[in-house]
Amino acid sequence: MTYPLAPWTLEGYAFLSVYLVDIDVSRSFIPSELEIISVWPGKTLGGVYFANYQGGSVLEYNELIVVPAFVRYQEKVGSIISHIYVDHQDSVSGGREIWGLPKELAQFTWDNQGVSISQNHRQLCHFRHQKGFFNLSTGWRQQLSGESFGGLETDLLYFSSTFKSHIGLVEGHLEIPPQSPFYQLKLSQPMLTLQLSQLSLMVNPPTIVGQKSI
Repeated sequence: MTYPLAPWTLEGYAFLSVYLVDIDVSRSFIPSELEIISVWPGKTLGGVYFANYQGGSVLEYNELIVVPAFVRYQEKVGSIISHIYVDHQDSVSGGREIWGLPKELAQFTWDNQGVSISQNHRQLCHFRHQKGFFNLSTGWRQQLSGESFGGLETDLLYFSSTFKSHIGLVEGHLEIPPQSPFYQLKLSQPMLTLQLSQLSLMVNPPTIVGQKSI
């Protein structure tokens, strides 16, 4: 084992775009044991998260997370991650073996306008951002938390993440080519995009909450 034990603490910056996703589309990306939460007729909440974790982190790497829906299992509610890409092999191993997340290796190219992500010369997506008309940002670091489900094998896992960050509202646009594994989710124009600067993230160890089909 070459990866750190949980919890993982990560420092850097990130962008989070929030979308309305068709429930009929997201269903094929989600274990049948999980109930999709509807926030609008036929729609659930999804998201795409881009991060660069730097010095002070347990591992330094880039990350792309795709959330096709918010879901419920018994009394527990959280996001479900269908796709997750990083550029550090230890992060792949730890993500899979600790949290049961389907992490894969990919290549990340950042510039001042955003990030382009590819895998084996196949582009996965390109994200760009710019200041919006309402340049809302907090002058202090906000603290928030959220829960997620994981589980690559038969165990259904549940874990929490907490973060502190300056939060700004920006305009975000995501381009996903047809060859991308998450193209079917039709994520292009988000409801909103948040810029998370001076980000401190802690991802806590999971607990087993049930069983699922593989």
